[in-house]
Amino acid sequence: MRSLALTAGLLLAGCASAPAEVATTPPAAAAPAQAGKPPVPLQYLYGSAEAAIAVRAVNARIADYGAWRVKERPRDSVVLAPGATMDAPRFEPCGDKPFAAVFDADETLIWNIAPMRLFAEKGGAFDLAVWDQWEKTGAGKAKAMPGTTQMVNALRAAGITVIANTNRSARNARGSEDTLRAAGLGEFKHGETLFLMGDDAGGSSKDPRRATIASKYCVIILGGDQLGDFSQQFNAKDLPAAQRMALATGPAATALWDKGWFLFPNPVYGPWQTLGQGDVFSTDSEWEPR
Repeated sequence: MRSLALTAGLLLAGCASAPAEVATTPPAAAAPAQAGKPPVPLQYLYGSAEAAIAVRAVNARIADYGAWRVKERPRDSVVLAPGATMDAPRFEPCGDKPFAAVFDADETLIWNIAPMRLFAEKGGAFDLAVWDQWEKTGAGKAKAMPGTTQMVNALRAAGITVIANTNRSARNARGSEDTLRAAGLGEFKHGETLFLMGDDAGGSSKDPRRATIASKYCVIILGGDQLGDFSQQFNAKDLPAAQRMALATGPAATALWDKGWFLFPNPVYGPWQTLGQGDVFSTDSEWEPR
């Protein structure tokens, strides 16, 4: 078995929420994994108490926030208006629209443990054809993340419509509806509470789908495991790593994290896999023992 950590092998960019350009990156050379053990990122995300606690905490925070927010009816949603930037943020107005919470699906509402196990055991790269079959036939094998069922039920009880906006394929809509239902998350209907890649001309960008949702709902919660689940500008092609960091940690974004925007941990795949040595380690971090 080969380690898939830090390779494009487990990127779900075409079916989850990383930018499309990452999906076409050739897999890097993989270091051998310890015999009988899955790659370290999979151990952490799917098997560790630390990840379970972190995910459950995010879900509890979302449930509490939603119950509070509906009582303090906001003027604006947390979806950026078309043309707005993090440097000059503007948000879709709420008016008297009903409330909604919008989530990515994979590694946000559900864990895709079964295909990840398959990829890890075979030791190969991510296979889009296999994933296509997973979207069609994975119902009953995907698992709701810790605390997700309780969170979704709490939001619905508070009068908040729960919507999934995911880069799963529109051609497999029925399979994704079945998967979410079988995971205990209730009903999602394509075109109403389930939005998929292929629903519009936006490709892997979720911005057009978010705009469609925000035209009908006052979106008070966005949840995801990648920055593209909040705004595609974080995934702009050729955006330098330092600038992406500045956007994500600047004043406008900071005002939203855990206050409308909620990020789930995912150490397995994402745009961060393209970072170089200089992106991770600044020159002032150099040190050697004497």
